[in-house]
Amino acid sequence: MSEPTPRQAPATGSGITCREAIDFIMAYLDNELPLEQRHEFERHLSVCPSCVNYLDSYQRTVTLGRETHRGNTDDVPASLLKAIGAARKRSGSA
Repeated sequence: MSEPTPRQAPATGSGITCREAIDFIMAYLDNELPLEQRHEFERHLSVCPSCVNYLDSYQRTVTLGRETHRGNTDDVPASLLKAIGAARKRSGSA
């Protein structure tokens, strides 16, 4: 994920720079930004395609990370799961 280059706030009145927008991304996606900051962030996105692309890439990365860490054990043989459990008990890890 490449970040947009830091620059001055666009002349259209968004009020924040690309660097500030990047700093707000997590809070924005978690709905934790105060309303005024959220509006500033959204105004910036409305005039900055680089930050829109960065936000899209960030969201895809988060989604892929979550999908990767979902524990799907349907394909793991029960005998293997039992063997792992037994080995953990023997080693005191259970």
